[in-house]
Amino acid sequence: MDMPSGRVIGLLHPGEMGASVGRCLTEAGHVVLWASQGRGPETAARARAAGLQDAGTAEEMAGRAEIILSICPPHAALDMAWAVQGFGGLFVDANAISPATAREVAAMVEDCGAGYVDGGIIGPPPAKPGSTRLYLSGPRAGPVRELFDGTPLDARVIDGGNWSASAVKMAYAAWTKGTAALLLATRALARAEGVQDALLAEWALSQPGLADRCRGAAVSATAKGWRWVAEMEEIAAAMADAGLPDGFHQGAADIFRRVPRGGRADARGEGADARGGAADARRESADPHAWPADRDDHVLDAVLAALAPALTDDLSPAPD
Repeated sequence: MDMPSGRVIGLLHPGEMGASVGRCLTEAGHVVLWASQGRGPETAARARAAGLQDAGTAEEMAGRAEIILSICPPHAALDMAWAVQGFGGLFVDANAISPATAREVAAMVEDCGAGYVDGGIIGPPPAKPGSTRLYLSGPRAGPVRELFDGTPLDARVIDGGNWSASAVKMAYAAWTKGTAALLLATRALARAEGVQDALLAEWALSQPGLADRCRGAAVSATAKGWRWVAEMEEIAAAMADAGLPDGFHQGAADIFRRVPRGGRADARGEGADARGGAADARRESADPHAWPADRDDHVLDAVLAALAPALTDDLSPAPD
């Protein structure tokens, strides 16, 4: 499939990641459409800043676009495919979904006459070269990669089958986000049993830096954990399909489900989820005074309290 420059591309939807990917495409000379119906003013502002053109509805966008790129929270991936039913171009799903869910999306769009390319994004919203990869797989992945030539987004076609891009994303996030959840659960256990100070002292001796990673994991989880719940469930499904235990990531989903929502997303994206992110969250805040320097500790305390109450809150003596 030959794709010269200047294609018309639909984007579902311009969230922080989607808008940045859309900007890469507009700056490369492509026309990028989005659908404002049902979207809020923050989404509209991101779309304008990225140079996207409003098609009004997903249906109108599907009628005008040659390619549609789906970038949304994983729980909405199937809904996004359904929203453009009847689209006959090339549908690129770049969501954090399992290979099995990717097959469902592919079947849905192909039944309507569209082509399908599997994708997975690793890294923050692309703003500079070298920060972010878009993995692509399938027989029609090559021309999609070429759309991003010369942009900050490093698009790569990988071997291994039609669903390899989703598999890479699942395997990668299984570690980055899965370990963030494990770190928070570990700290919550120590808090619940009244041994948090002892654990922190041991970490300082044998695992230096782990306390900062835990604090950063809490900040990131309050900002983005709501969308990680479905991603952990997708990873669990991928593990089960591969004959591996799925309990690790079902548990991680439960951890993120309990985390209170608030704050700002970690600007570094994938790979930073369990390694900090607090300073980036403050720097990315729209109001620099809204995130005081000590808020990181308050966020961590709130997360730990939501995960497990401290047993030492009950100061009654132990029975004889």
